[in-house]
Amino acid sequence: MPFNEIDTLAVNAIRALAIDMVEKANSGHPGLPLGLAPAAYALWSRHLKHNPANPEWLNRDRFVLSAGHGSAMLYAMLHLFGYGLSMDEIKRFRQLGSKTPGHPEYGDTKGVETTTGPLGQGFGNAVGMALAEKHLASVFNTPELSLIDHHTYVFVGDGDLMEGVSNEAASLAGHLKLNKLVCVYDSNGITIDGSTSLSFTEDVKKRFMALEWDVLEVMDGNDLEELDRSIRKAKKSAVKPTLIIAKTHIGFASPKQDTAGVHGEPLKHNEVLATKKALGWPWEEPFKYPEELISHFEALNQEGLKAEKKWLKLLKSYREQKPELAARLSNFFSPELPENIIRDEDLVFPDPLATRDASSKALNLLAERVENLIGGSADLAASTKTNFAGKPERNMRFGIREHAMGAIVNGMTLHGGLRPFGSTFLTFSDYMRPAIRMAAIMNIPATFVFTHDSVGLGEDGPTHQPVEQTMSLRLIPNIAVWRPADAYETFYCWEQILKNRKPACLLLSRQKLPIQAAHKDRIKEGVKKGGYVIKGTSVRPDVELIATGSEVPLALAAAASLEKAGIMAKVISMPCVEVFTAQTPEHRCAVLEKDMPKVFIEAGCGSGWKELANGRSMTISIESFGISAPEHEVMKHFGFTPEAVTAKVKEFLGK
Repeated sequence: MPFNEIDTLAVNAIRALAIDMVEKANSGHPGLPLGLAPAAYALWSRHLKHNPANPEWLNRDRFVLSAGHGSAMLYAMLHLFGYGLSMDEIKRFRQLGSKTPGHPEYGDTKGVETTTGPLGQGFGNAVGMALAEKHLASVFNTPELSLIDHHTYVFVGDGDLMEGVSNEAASLAGHLKLNKLVCVYDSNGITIDGSTSLSFTEDVKKRFMALEWDVLEVMDGNDLEELDRSIRKAKKSAVKPTLIIAKTHIGFASPKQDTAGVHGEPLKHNEVLATKKALGWPWEEPFKYPEELISHFEALNQEGLKAEKKWLKLLKSYREQKPELAARLSNFFSPELPENIIRDEDLVFPDPLATRDASSKALNLLAERVENLIGGSADLAASTKTNFAGKPERNMRFGIREHAMGAIVNGMTLHGGLRPFGSTFLTFSDYMRPAIRMAAIMNIPATFVFTHDSVGLGEDGPTHQPVEQTMSLRLIPNIAVWRPADAYETFYCWEQILKNRKPACLLLSRQKLPIQAAHKDRIKEGVKKGGYVIKGTSVRPDVELIATGSEVPLALAAAASLEKAGIMAKVISMPCVEVFTAQTPEHRCAVLEKDMPKVFIEAGCGSGWKELANGRSMTISIESFGISAPEHEVMKHFGFTPEAVTAKVKEFLGK
């Protein structure tokens, strides 16, 4: 059915609401909504399979506004399409506590699939969502019943495509033939500094074709029919993801059209009125639109309701014909875990064992018990030990694309149905820090596995030896950083990561570490609480030694040496500072006694430990970059030997 006057009215309602929001807030980005509203409306009204009455419907299409600064457009859409975003919230755009924050925030507003704003992140998330759909379809669809069958749509701007993360993610999407991924590119030739020609003259069409994408062009971004045809064609792609290049005008119809000034500055009141007049919008009063649009959008929403009802009938047939698969589907999308995912009989290890090897053993056992656990590495599976043996379909090959890997893992997590992780060396967490931060902001259970967690990796030298990374990851709010001391702790760290369903980083050693079999009875509960006394004393101790990861056995060895010298040392393993600090004051004080001298031991920057000091303390740390040498020589150079630690503790205590 061709578009008509009511459709044009609907597009202009989106534009008018958006510029009214920005004007009232005196803050925001009017340019994108004015230029991209036709593409958004064409997609949502004719193609997006969604039901506003049930925004979390499993088989819905996913929509991502990667260019999150255009949030006013998305909020206008959510309001008009009946997602329960009230006019009061529309009027509170960018205000404290509103459901219309400056950039879309996952969890705050129904219909927002991911937090966007840092350019390129949403694009990577969309690739992850499309990847999750493809994997789930391969697990659950049968020749007769296609239960998992939906598209992922992402809107990007020039800025998104300049960011390297989008190129990394696009490269992988093309390689993996994610044909249900459709990207609409708002090609308006303007960024904050001015024309894109100042810094961006590449041929985007040729780039995406080289990345194994289909590319379509819409020469007039206001042409609803042409937009509709392009989206329709993109949906038919059998092999490749599709980029639709829509030639638009930033700030369309405003006095600032096609200028950088309309990107991120509110239109003045007279400019808003001039824009509405140029659009043929008859209402000068802000936040007003005709009642006929209410019934129009209600009618559009009926299509989504029908689509979900049709799918529910399919699900009923699926449950009747494929009861075992249906039960597995429920398990995949359930937040609950099977009972006893870590069992006593699992805890048999060679001694010593690197925690990366212990993690590999844990993952392969968990793969049998947590069927939706999936992940991989940035071309380092042989080193991070993250391959699932005998389950190639669950091994993700991200390539040397750490940043995209992080964003894609976030997207897979947001899609639902999977428990994904990505892995690389700890020092390369710097490449993917924006994605880690986004996982923390959204509070989603994305997991990032980092091996080679200290200077103990040896000969590769300072470029590969992390020093500041562990502490800097702990500085990110709302993320748990786990650093296990041996195989027991590694297994229980994995258990807690999966149970807690929070964003997490797991830091693992390359070097072999002794198994703490003598202390195994207290490890499980200790890991659960983030920190615990791994070795107490028969009398009141003279000092507490607090360590993580590979430095726990070092602290135990130093404690034994100190005891021979008549100094009683209590040893505390702190696998997760964030979990420990969230415990009751009683537990924290039982572990870290008030006014007890404390020595913190960790082979990295030590600035963060002072918050746990609670009195007199010393930190044995590394405050410089590493060196290239065999592992034992490196550790000796930096003073991480039992003899050196013992001497420093004695000096600290004045003994």
